[in-house]
Amino acid sequence: MQPAQKLKQLLEQNISQVVVGKSAAVGLVLNALLCGGHVLLEDVPGVGKTTLASAFARSLQLSFKRIQFTPDVTPSDVTGYTRIDFKTGESSFHEGAVFAQIVLADEINRTSPKTQSSLLEVMQEQQVTIDGQTHPLPGPFMVLATQNPVDFVGTYPLPEAQLDRFFMRVSIGYPTAEEEVRVLDMYMQKNRLVEELQPVCTQEDIIKLQAQVGQVRVSREMRVYITNIAQTSRQSRSFERGISTRGAIALMRAAQGAALLDGRDYVMPEDVRSMALPVLSHRVVLSPEARVGSRGATAEKALTRLIGSIQVPVRVK
Repeated sequence: MQPAQKLKQLLEQNISQVVVGKSAAVGLVLNALLCGGHVLLEDVPGVGKTTLASAFARSLQLSFKRIQFTPDVTPSDVTGYTRIDFKTGESSFHEGAVFAQIVLADEINRTSPKTQSSLLEVMQEQQVTIDGQTHPLPGPFMVLATQNPVDFVGTYPLPEAQLDRFFMRVSIGYPTAEEEVRVLDMYMQKNRLVEELQPVCTQEDIIKLQAQVGQVRVSREMRVYITNIAQTSRQSRSFERGISTRGAIALMRAAQGAALLDGRDYVMPEDVRSMALPVLSHRVVLSPEARVGSRGATAEKALTRLIGSIQVPVRVK
C-alpha cells in the first residue's frame, strides 16, 4: 500500500472512533491539506463539524486552535496585535488565534466582514502582517471553517474573495439510521473522546506527502479536459459567473491529490470528476434564468450536468 493510501486509511479508522460514517469528508479534508488548501465545512448544526476538525488535527499531531466567531470578535483577536510597554517603551507582538497549524474558524459567517477579511492574508500567504511587520504562520497550515447554510439571522454572508480562498466546500450530511445508532451506542458506552485520540503520523509525514502531490503527472489531455470544464461554465446560460482560472488550477491540484491518495502517480478523468463539486460549487453563481427555470436548482446540479456534457479524454498518461 502506498504511504498516502495508508495514511488515509489510518486517519479514517482513527477518526471513526469519535465521528461515525464520515470517511468521505475525512478524505476530502486530507486531500485539501496535502494540496495546501483550506476547507469550508458547510452543514446544519449538530452533524459533527467541530468534532471532525478537532479529531483531524489531533490524529495528525498538529497544533490546533479554535476561534468561535461572534459579532464582537475583532481582527486583532484573530491575527494578533502589537503590545507596548509604557514603562520601557518597548513593543512586542502578541500572537492571535491563527497561530496554529489547524485553525477551526467556527461559524465564520457570524462575525463581521471586517473580521472575516482578516483571514485573507492568512489563507493566501500563510502569514500575518501587523504594523508593517510580517509574522509567518507554522506549517503545515490549514483553516477549517464551519458555517450553517440555513440560518441567516445574525449572519454575514462570506464575500466572494473570501469564498474563493477556500480550496473546497465540504458537506458532512446527516448519518444513516445505522450510523446514528452507532453514535448513540458510543455515548451510552462512554467511548473515547477526541482528547484521547492518538496521532497516526507526524507533521514531517504531511510535509513529505505535500511535496509528492506536485509530482503527480497531469497529461496535456487532462489539462485540456479541465480547461474545457472551466471554459464551458463561462459560456453556459446556467451560470452568472463561471469557473475562474484559480478554480481550474484548484481542480487540477485536487485531482493530483486524489490520484496520490489512490496510489497513482498520474491523474485520471475520475479524479477530476470526483473533485469537481467540492472544489468548484462555491466558486460559481447560478444565473437568474437557471434559478427561475428549474425548481430546486443548485450549483451542484448544474455543474454535474455540465461536466457530463464534456467529452472525456481517452489518453490520460
